[in-house]
Amino acid sequence: MKKIILYSLLMLLALHASAQKRTKVACVGNSITYGYTLPERETQAYPARLQQMLGDAYQVGNFGKSGATLLNRGHRPYMQQEEYRKAMAFAGDIVVIHLGINDTDPRDWPNYRDEFIRDYLALIDSFRTAKPDCRIIIAKLTPIADRHPRFESGTRDWRGEIQQAIETVAHVANVQLTDFEQPLYPYPFMLPDAVHPNPEGAGILAQTVYSAITGDYGGLQMPMTYTDRMVLQRDRPLQIKGMANADAKVKVSIAGQKKTARAGSDGHWQVTLAPLSAGGPYTLTVTDGKTTLLYKDVLAGEVWLCSGQSNMEFMLKAATTASKDIPAAKDSQLRLFDMKGRWLTHAVEWPVSVLDSLNHLQYYKGTQWEAATPETARNFSAIAYYFGKMLRDSLQVPVGLICNAIGGSPTEAWIDRSTLEYRFPAILKQWTGNDFIQDWVRGRAALNIKKSSYKEQRHPYEPCYLYEAGIRPLESFPIKGIIWYQGESNAHNLTTHEKLFHLLVDSWRRNWNDEQLPFYYVQLSSIDRPSWPWFRDSQRKMMEDIRATGMAVSSDHGDSLDVHPRNKKPIGERLGHWALNRTYGHKQVVPSGPLYRNVEFRNGAAYLTFDYGEGLHSADGQPLRTFEVAEIDGLFEPAVAEVEGNRLKVYNKSIKNPRYVRYGWQPFTRANLVNKTGLPASTFRTE
Repeated sequence: MKKIILYSLLMLLALHASAQKRTKVACVGNSITYGYTLPERETQAYPARLQQMLGDAYQVGNFGKSGATLLNRGHRPYMQQEEYRKAMAFAGDIVVIHLGINDTDPRDWPNYRDEFIRDYLALIDSFRTAKPDCRIIIAKLTPIADRHPRFESGTRDWRGEIQQAIETVAHVANVQLTDFEQPLYPYPFMLPDAVHPNPEGAGILAQTVYSAITGDYGGLQMPMTYTDRMVLQRDRPLQIKGMANADAKVKVSIAGQKKTARAGSDGHWQVTLAPLSAGGPYTLTVTDGKTTLLYKDVLAGEVWLCSGQSNMEFMLKAATTASKDIPAAKDSQLRLFDMKGRWLTHAVEWPVSVLDSLNHLQYYKGTQWEAATPETARNFSAIAYYFGKMLRDSLQVPVGLICNAIGGSPTEAWIDRSTLEYRFPAILKQWTGNDFIQDWVRGRAALNIKKSSYKEQRHPYEPCYLYEAGIRPLESFPIKGIIWYQGESNAHNLTTHEKLFHLLVDSWRRNWNDEQLPFYYVQLSSIDRPSWPWFRDSQRKMMEDIRATGMAVSSDHGDSLDVHPRNKKPIGERLGHWALNRTYGHKQVVPSGPLYRNVEFRNGAAYLTFDYGEGLHSADGQPLRTFEVAEIDGLFEPAVAEVEGNRLKVYNKSIKNPRYVRYGWQPFTRANLVNKTGLPASTFRTE
């Protein structure tokens, strides 16, 4: 009996000693830490989930206080709350702090912003006093969705300022910084009230803290664009980046180069390779000592992103020249990365099983790099294929094409959320009933997701969606430039589109950290839709406003009834003309047909000059047609156009004092002005 009692006492002492050795984690914060709005806060709040992940070797305490501010003169200072006193008594070995959301209140940030950094440093110092060797982790703020009632009146901007202040605090206090924003930012449905995460969102926060504490980020990982047969951009310093467990030593080797990087506390690592000359095949090796990733048959060459809506998505097998060109599509140095949607946006109701996947941005099918063959090329974008083939023929280097175009998609779906939140927030508001968004777009989306009962159900046409599902996952994979064919789903409102198109180009150039990233796009073609002449001219003028852009005219290959004209080869090649001339310096290649430059009115006629206007003539040998003149804007009459050297004389004998000229100003136009290379002139009007 004495032995049993002694054994029991020893076991109790051992258990007590074990409990004493448990690492204590104090989770300090506001209602998000507390678990406000969660159905079962005690088990669903992020600290409770963190406890489950960390296991019995840790003791996690939840010291969240709803409504708490970091500011000591805020409306509810955390350091004056009972939860703070309990956190101090807990004396955590690790302290995780997430405060600042409530400081966006108009009572707080406008008055006391200058005190934020000092107050945060004081809070950190107090925990270091309670436990001198404690480890402090501070978190960047969780998102606040644009649905928040004060979003535009201050919350959006003040929250951004607080994020910057938190980064400053991390640097000054020499504490670990983790990010509560990025894991939730693309998933606004996880913030039902625009602020507080739902149970899934709380789980993501728990995983974020778990990784920050343990350094476990799932081991070595590379972006989805890294597969066998990929093409890496040649002739420029090449950033290779990925994820690994914190502090892992990652080695990257290719073509005799060997680079090493150390993963940061956030798991991110990056190396910069010296420029690769065109060629290959190479093997790219990435290893952290535990896992080795080998990418074989890698080429160095020219990489282009091909994006937009259905006319870019339009497959080679449906083009007029398919029967001739598909059998010849055998080129081991033309590589295709074909991103296709899992569900086509046809006029159907999608099954309920689709809807949750949409919310989680799981819209694109998995894919990998493939060499061009009749089998791979036939289902690839026709325009992208013809563009890539022209580059291959002219440059004689490997070419890689990434295509992620989605039929029917509007421009706003391709722009990152932050850009729209700050520069066009109105388009985010209740997007399915928003007049900035084309009726057809809203109607098709509503039909596709009709079976959803979820208020924040997502769809590929939603603003930001395709950026988050189709651009963000590319992880800034190095590219040379972009070709774009889109606009049909925004043609109802050219003023809105003009704003959106500028934002689109800015958004993507910022993503690739390249202010001069070439962006070549296709002007809408001809079809019997009344707004299209104005839209085409708007596209022409934007080329003048946005640097490093070029526009391929397609109106001579339009179809009066079909929004998807089938003759794609000349359109892809016209994009190729821009790239060869502007990006690759082939000045002998004329990039465009005649582009209106200026007009002079005298002696009852208009004299027009054009860029790329050498050798003006009609495409069909007939008189030049579709020119019109007017003395009063809006009262146009047909005009005669005659070539005089490299300019045009345009007149109507009944109009003595013309002041306006327009050309190709029909939805479906038979305009026939071309230059010496046979490239067509754009729709235009003088102003």
